[in-house]
Amino acid sequence: MSTEHPITVSVARTVLPGYTRQASAWAAAGQELAREWPGYLGSGWVRTSANSDEWNMLYRFADAETLQAWEESEERRWWIESSAGLLEVTRVERRTGIEGWFSQPGDVNLVVPETVVPPRWKQAVSIFLPFFPLSLLANFLLQPFVSDWPLVLQVLLNTCILTPLMTYIFLPVTTRLLKPWLQAKPRRRGASL
Repeated sequence: MSTEHPITVSVARTVLPGYTRQASAWAAAGQELAREWPGYLGSGWVRTSANSDEWNMLYRFADAETLQAWEESEERRWWIESSAGLLEVTRVERRTGIEGWFSQPGDVNLVVPETVVPPRWKQAVSIFLPFFPLSLLANFLLQPFVSDWPLVLQVLLNTCILTPLMTYIFLPVTTRLLKPWLQAKPRRRGASL
């Protein structure tokens, strides 16, 4: 079973004044180039409003390997270089799923620095570390009050209490403390020069 997951890349670009039509044609050309690339799953452009100069492009590839091949290709390099004078890149974000929890609001990945997406097992450990003791504590404290309740209501109450605590307090603190470990680039086994 593959451990690779599809990756969606979001790129915000600011279109320079007077170049809306050219930028639109440029975007269509890029989508056409990517469409023929192995692992390509789709793409699209959206604007925040009809008069907005910020455009957001989303494109999705089957896995990190096919995405990297596209991003390092001559075709893409030519396409990106052809946008000189039309637009500027504002921000780039990569998402596969739950790892959105592993960056802080406002974190921005500007083109060159690569965001390291933690492997799923590291994400699971980062969630387990605060969740287990918090769940244990909640069960211990609530048991005297809810012991006569049906199990489904006990679990519902626990979930309603623990979800905001995990989301707003414990998971952000844990991921901040574990950031060096989470963001460490994996070492390749058996790699040679």
